[in-house]
Amino acid sequence: MNETDLLVEPLLQQLEEDFDGVQVAAIGGGHGLSAALRAILDYADVITAIVSVGDDGGSSGRLAPDLDIPPPGDIRRALLALTDQPSLWRSLVEFRFDGSDVDGHSLGNLIIAAMADLGGGFADAVNTVGRLLGARGAVVPVAEQRLTIEADVNGNVVSGQVAVALSRGIITDLRVTPATPATRAALEAMGAADQIVLGPGSLFTSVIAPLRVGGMAEAVNASGAKLIYISNLTTQDGETLGMSGIEHVEALVAIAGIRTPDVVVAHEGPMTIPDGLTRVELGPDEALEGGIHLELGDMARQAAEWPEHDPARLGAVLRRLA
Repeated sequence: MNETDLLVEPLLQQLEEDFDGVQVAAIGGGHGLSAALRAILDYADVITAIVSVGDDGGSSGRLAPDLDIPPPGDIRRALLALTDQPSLWRSLVEFRFDGSDVDGHSLGNLIIAAMADLGGGFADAVNTVGRLLGARGAVVPVAEQRLTIEADVNGNVVSGQVAVALSRGIITDLRVTPATPATRAALEAMGAADQIVLGPGSLFTSVIAPLRVGGMAEAVNASGAKLIYISNLTTQDGETLGMSGIEHVEALVAIAGIRTPDVVVAHEGPMTIPDGLTRVELGPDEALEGGIHLELGDMARQAAEWPEHDPARLGAVLRRLA
């Protein structure tokens, strides 16, 4: 047994113990999942972040194919979101190089890749980095290998997370390739959860994509957890341009193959909308007609340069729904 093996604890250790508290599984990727996790920290006792592995941009897009590992960037963000105390390890994992051969790379991505190469596999490497950070929850990749996102946009096939995210048109279907089962940790986390939280984040490439991995939609539909969808504040310049709130929910259900969320959480209050985008609104009448319980609240962080959820305000809403 090497040094790395000694650091690794099973990802499911918390889930195997008898907890009386609230267990939450959050599914997604990118900055949206990070925002949800910071909110969930306010009230949950056991947290599992189930992270998409379809990112092909930036540092992750360079590392994943060269090292044949899942892209580490969204996983690193989730680990940091679950780490609420400053430390040297946090500073290292947050550090990004500027210049030379490693220009643009996150040191955290490189650390995760190095841990995976030392032995134990990618999931154990993520768990080890989480322990070093003191993360208050488990972060698990939705699949054991990197995946490619494909979408049908206006009748044409668009391949790759970045390309799909920037595409302009109506997305009628989305797939991830190659076909592969979801990780056992992801499926068991949903089975044990009291809440399953989807979003916020890029609707198709961050929220729907991980739900298209084998067994994920079935696990969501079989779970007795309350299913909560956090609506985005604004449309995205690309994949959701011009979509209304109810169209977001309809696409989530139809393309991901999941049941209608028990609750949709949406912002109600002042907010500055960037040029070219629109507020994502879901009215009470539309929600009632769709059989959706709508939970409204002022959840935008007013000081943000770009529209984003305030973790404390969002956490207060999610706590009421626990």
